[in-house]
Amino acid sequence: MEDDFFSHNGVAISVVLPCYNESESVGLCVDEAYAGIHAARLGGEVIVIDNNSTDNSIEVALSHRARVISEPQPGYGSALRAGIDFAQGSIVVMADADLTYELSGLLKLVEPILDETADLVIGKRILDSRRSMPFLHRYIGTPVLTKLVKLATEGIELSDSQSGFRAFRKDKISELGLSSTGMEFASEMLIKAARKQFRILEVDTFYRARVGESKLDTFSDGLRHLREIILLAPSRLVIIPSVLLFAVGLVVGLLSFVFPTGLRIGSLLWQPVFFSGIAMIVGLQMFLGGLFLSNRSEFASSRWQGLQEKGWFKYVLALGIAAIVAGTAIDGSLFLIWVTHSKRLSIQSPLASFAQVFLVDGVSLAGFGVLVPCLERPPSKALPFPEFISGPESGRDEDAPPHFDAGNDLSANK
Repeated sequence: MEDDFFSHNGVAISVVLPCYNESESVGLCVDEAYAGIHAARLGGEVIVIDNNSTDNSIEVALSHRARVISEPQPGYGSALRAGIDFAQGSIVVMADADLTYELSGLLKLVEPILDETADLVIGKRILDSRRSMPFLHRYIGTPVLTKLVKLATEGIELSDSQSGFRAFRKDKISELGLSSTGMEFASEMLIKAARKQFRILEVDTFYRARVGESKLDTFSDGLRHLREIILLAPSRLVIIPSVLLFAVGLVVGLLSFVFPTGLRIGSLLWQPVFFSGIAMIVGLQMFLGGLFLSNRSEFASSRWQGLQEKGWFKYVLALGIAAIVAGTAIDGSLFLIWVTHSKRLSIQSPLASFAQVFLVDGVSLAGFGVLVPCLERPPSKALPFPEFISGPESGRDEDAPPHFDAGNDLSANK
């Protein structure tokens, strides 16, 4: 079965390492990767993708027999996409060039691919020490993003969605149409792979403290992840929660008519009218935002287009105008009661709350119905093919780093 994974030049595994100013560690990573390829007893190559380094990372990588290409568009995702495209092996192993991942043990990730029991294998990070991962990443960032990825993918079994140590078949991953340029590439790959019914497996791997300065921006990269996850699953993460929130607000609001003076809970007197108004307004805003995101999401755009073709927006506009009229009528009636000193209604406060909800949500609906149809989805831009800097062109080059054939001993290449 292993013979099926060799390319025409004897390369089965391509290890892809994005690199930005990693001169202290990239050489060691390349050496570890070759050791891992030899342990797998397959032919292989190590590709370092220079992402605008200003130190001597390129020279170090070349001196350790890596193939080096340049990707001018900044970003983790940009570099990995370029490396995957350039890879000759049918199995691609991606990792970082900062010595955090145990590349010498890449066989643990590759074996399920060789056995055809998995399409994508994730290296679950087992921390070597407390210094291996910052506190915010370990206890907040990674758990939260992993939970969101699970929600977006209908609950795939993963405990570390943000691990950058992965193995997969190149032809399978090419089906996903990955387009992210930053750190959110990791989340995009998982969500799209799950949507394509890939068999995703997680194996334990050691994670060490990085060498050199971290390039990760905690809050900026975290927001990029959040935006990407929501964009890929607007229905599950925005639309459905917004409908539930609006429904809860409506039910609580109706309770305020039954208990106009408040609902006693123990020794406390709760006024449901305040929560209900906020919930219905926020719920509708989220719902409209979710519909807008569906226009930008490749997984929901066809459904959105169907609504546009049916003239759905004119009904939204009409509903918004009706809500504005209803809210104005209720407010006008309450104003007349106040001006004429008429008998105060017991449900006056709930009525006032619903009037404000009608007005705010009506304006939102009317604006949505008028403005959103004017928006057009921007065309996507393809990345230019990376420039090949140096390194062996193929396994036939006499000066090429050893592409270990199955059964060869590393000592035979010394």
